[in-house]
Amino acid sequence: MNKYATYVLLFTSLLFIACKGSNKQTISNKNIESETSDTTHINYAQGFSVQSLPNGVKLVEVKPIKAMKGVEEMPTDYKFALIPRGTEIKNPAGYTRIEVPITRCIAMTTLQLADFIALHALDKVSGITSTKNLFNQEVKQLVKAGNIVKIGHEGNFDNEKIIAADPQLIFISPFKRGGYDAIKQTSVVLIPHLGYKEETPLGQAEWLKFVGLFIGKEREADSLFNAIVQRYEEAKKLALRTTNRPTVMSGEMHFGRWFAVGGRNHLAQLFHDAGAEYILQHDKHSGGYPLEYEEMYAKGANADYWRILNSFKGHFSYDALAKSDPRNKDFKAWQKKHVIYCNMKQSPYYESSPVEPDILLKDLIHIFHPELLKDYKPKYYQLLK
Repeated sequence: MNKYATYVLLFTSLLFIACKGSNKQTISNKNIESETSDTTHINYAQGFSVQSLPNGVKLVEVKPIKAMKGVEEMPTDYKFALIPRGTEIKNPAGYTRIEVPITRCIAMTTLQLADFIALHALDKVSGITSTKNLFNQEVKQLVKAGNIVKIGHEGNFDNEKIIAADPQLIFISPFKRGGYDAIKQTSVVLIPHLGYKEETPLGQAEWLKFVGLFIGKEREADSLFNAIVQRYEEAKKLALRTTNRPTVMSGEMHFGRWFAVGGRNHLAQLFHDAGAEYILQHDKHSGGYPLEYEEMYAKGANADYWRILNSFKGHFSYDALAKSDPRNKDFKAWQKKHVIYCNMKQSPYYESSPVEPDILLKDLIHIFHPELLKDYKPKYYQLLK
């Protein structure tokens, strides 16, 4: 081959490569709404959906859920286009563009922080609201070192500290009282995280996938969640071995009202899957709501068990429960010493239980049906002594 032929061959090859690359760029810059897409399967969570596009973009929609009475409704159109960082893919109309993976964010609640802890992704968290009742030593060390900034409390956020945290986005709980007008002024993208609104334990845990999408840990989240589902279903099957289904009530008196969770709350589902009957199982509320003492007594006076979650300084006991309201001694569960208890000052409930529904389930099975898990050591719930 002479020199002229070699140059021609080289030029032709380069032209082919350039044209191929140009075509690839044109495809990637097309309006992604017109491309064929498939949906990533979200099996339990009701609060968000994910659509995966061939060019690597994820369309994430946070679905509106009815707000609690007296709390501002969430807008109906939280839509985000998660676009691979460093690409020039066009943003679809109607979606907020977010380049992923993000490297810095603020987690407004301990429930959100639970996802980052489970995914070993605390390096992505640059700000939190509080360390109250927080047990995780890594978080405490990061706060002490200044790698995680405390931005204040709900309704009293410090914008200067938010700016110092330098977040690319902020995970929020839009139904919490206090509002987010102050932090909206920072122009940081706000991402609703509604895991706590889910009606099933596995639905709440599946928000691991939601966080994983933003921080580049989709596979880790999928793997972790699949293992959670498997363990949960195994425990659930174990509870089906018994035909004895005790009744259970929940909550306690605060400021003259009894705050109970509705029959569509994930806790009610836990009771059911653990082989018990929740006394408010037919109630239509998904969150907590207040009742008069007489209303709760009429429903729960003869309940076999009584579940309580609180933050009590010191040792909580039956005497302490009676001291808080002498009428508590009238409940059968108090008299039979069947109070199921978890003290958030002694247990990492909110920072780990959202992603450990299988352990919560086993705790309850161990209490309701001890013969099924004889040597089990509970992590969160146990009978009050």
